[in-house]
Amino acid sequence: MVVVEADGNYVQPFTTDNIHIHSGETYSVLITTNQSPNTNYWISVSVTGGETTPQALAILNYRKNKNPNNTLLPTSPPPLKPQFGGYNLTKAFTHKILALKGTTPQPPHYYNRRLHFLITENLVDGHQKYAINNISLVLPLTPYLAAIKYKINGAFDQNPPPDNFSADYDIFARPSNPNAKSGNGVYTFELDDVVDVVLQNGVSLNERNMSEMSLHPWHLHGHEFWVLGYGEGKFEEGDERKLNLRNPPLRNTVVVFPYGWSALRFRADNPGVWAFHCHIEGHFEMGMGVVFAEGVEHVKGIPRDAMGCGLTRNI
Repeated sequence: MVVVEADGNYVQPFTTDNIHIHSGETYSVLITTNQSPNTNYWISVSVTGGETTPQALAILNYRKNKNPNNTLLPTSPPPLKPQFGGYNLTKAFTHKILALKGTTPQPPHYYNRRLHFLITENLVDGHQKYAINNISLVLPLTPYLAAIKYKINGAFDQNPPPDNFSADYDIFARPSNPNAKSGNGVYTFELDDVVDVVLQNGVSLNERNMSEMSLHPWHLHGHEFWVLGYGEGKFEEGDERKLNLRNPPLRNTVVVFPYGWSALRFRADNPGVWAFHCHIEGHFEMGMGVVFAEGVEHVKGIPRDAMGCGLTRNI
């Protein structure tokens, strides 16, 4: 397979036998049908991190069957499900995704604001949750856009969440205090601000080895962003030179690997309120997400049919 597109944007083509797709990602590939037309071939889909998830199989049909319901099985046995043995293959695939020259705009060379998000597993009121900079997201009953547009008091926490975490935090050690708090504050940007986000993965509460450490595909609503780079360990000042401003891919989902970081840049040019969250639904439900608001004053109006939730009923 030749990978030619990721998340709706052209990439530098490269050949691969396996595509590593994380939740929320999309790819387009080209295949050359140059094998024997007298047989059919297996297509296999498997969850490498799910030891008990059965393999899914499809058939690539070369034969000119007169009866479309009479599909001939391939003569070879189905391919074996890849064994889960760390993240090296997934990392190698992900790092090959680079923008095809001339098909996407170049990223701005400077940012107005940089956010460092530490992803951790914590306890909130005794329940296991995820937290970003020690805050586990709990969405309010009142929609953010209406609350901000119409200045509804008490709809959500007016204290902005933290832009970063402690510089001496050890991502390889379980925290001495595993407790976090819930919240629903908003990160607010001016329209057209250039925003950097560094996603930093930290150790899990119950982790015994790296194979249990989760990777997280983060998806941003309302925007595409440039993936500037990935790194091992904790993001440090010296990692700035590793960022790719020459041909970073333009995407809407980025994966952050265990004990590592991922850096992205986007322009806040879409007035509204947008979720940025892990695209694994259970992780988002457990608090792994943040909310961005930008240029809400430029939103001309909200349809009456969209009102009626939470405190908007009083308008």
